Amino acid sequence: MRIDRYIAQNRVIDLESTDFKGALLELLNVCDISKERKLTKKGLLKDLLDREKQMTTYLGSGVCLPHARVPMKRNYMIAVGRCPNGLRYDGQTEYQGIRYVFLLLASENARSYLYSLASLARVFQDDSHMERLASAESLPDFRTELKSVFGGDGVKPRRRHDRFNNLILKEAAKIAKGANCTSLLVFGDTFGGGVEVGRMFKGFKTVLIAHGTSDSVTERKDIDAILPIRSFSNHRFSQLRSAVLIGLTRGIFSSTERLCCVGGLPQSNQFDSITVVDVEREFQTMLMQKSDMLPAGVKAEVVERVLAIATELAVEGREGHPVGSLFVLGNSDKIIEYTKPLILNPFYGYKDEDRNILNPFMDETVKELSSIDGAFIIRGDGVLISAGSLIHAPDYRHNLPSGLGSRHAAAASITQVEDCLCVVVSGSTGQVTLFRRGEMLPLIEKALVRNS
Repeated sequence: MRIDRYIAQNRVIDLESTDFKGALLELLNVCDISKERKLTKKGLLKDLLDREKQMTTYLGSGVCLPHARVPMKRNYMIAVGRCPNGLRYDGQTEYQGIRYVFLLLASENARSYLYSLASLARVFQDDSHMERLASAESLPDFRTELKSVFGGDGVKPRRRHDRFNNLILKEAAKIAKGANCTSLLVFGDTFGGGVEVGRMFKGFKTVLIAHGTSDSVTERKDIDAILPIRSFSNHRFSQLRSAVLIGLTRGIFSSTERLCCVGGLPQSNQFDSITVVDVEREFQTMLMQKSDMLPAGVKAEVVERVLAIATELAVEGREGHPVGSLFVLGNSDKIIEYTKPLILNPFYGYKDEDRNILNPFMDETVKELSSIDGAFIIRGDGVLISAGSLIHAPDYRHNLPSGLGSRHAAAASITQVEDCLCVVVSGSTGQVTLFRRGEMLPLIEKALVRNS
């Protein structure tokens, strides 16, 4: 979604208010809702403040993202305010760190509402983007930078390849042709300012692997697909496996393909490795029927989000301590038959969109609840059904390596008895493992986490 299309210059302001309520009112005042019969600024202000009482919309990085779904004709309306000295709200100290307030109003009929929130959150997680916004001193400069950041205009020039990089790329094309590869994957984060590869790979599907929202993602010329990978490990083979998995779930790759990957150390500006991956051989345990990599009804975006949160838990832990966790994705009505609650359900009574794992405000909630014993049960569309659920599936035979605990056994069992997918974070090693049909696929090896 192109967020910049909904950012109008007259709705980007410097806030005069020093409290959160006053800031919201200023932003609502620059939003023209005069043609919307069912909307009033007073009603909108009340709804936004009520939501804030239930769950803070502070995302970190100095950004607050109040939002609401409202009955209006246009799909979205965005207003942005700067507050260099922070805001006051209900005695909560975190609001003192707010420097930008992004107000998002979305139509009740907007289908991509959660994806819009996620798109905004991804931009805020990129330090280079936030530095650009912070460097704008005047309001006109801030408006220009804001439009540029959300429009995907990079500021770094693309790095021209030297002779050695050109040699690696040419050899990769030869190897790909000789090995009958159908696609060429490139680690875009190898180059800090973006990478030019498409012209060298004519005749192949060219896919860019990029961390988060790096500038390399904006280089779309001659690129057929982009796979943003949120991973804290510098180990390229771990990232490659995650990228291929996501490519399979998105339908970018098929199980019969062979892929050639070119990579290098992040920000090194130097390619140094070429790897050929036979998808069917690498993912043979996951591809027993080849056509149903994902359980019925499970969206690829949900799997990506769960993998991202699991990876962060594996490396960061919680408050400096390692945390184990189990996520079960699939038809919750059937899965719930094999679970028993260990605690009162913390997600009960909330709207689906408020407890959807695609909602960026759920990240901290999920991480906080991960310290509780039991599993997260997640519906295929991302709605969190429960946390702290004990899995008691039948004990089917499964050959698990020694050293794996009850979470892994539960994941192996439930994925055999029901059409679902599990992601397990080991509390002792930090290893992240995916389970499908009772078979396991390590995504982040235990040694990688110790070296991160």
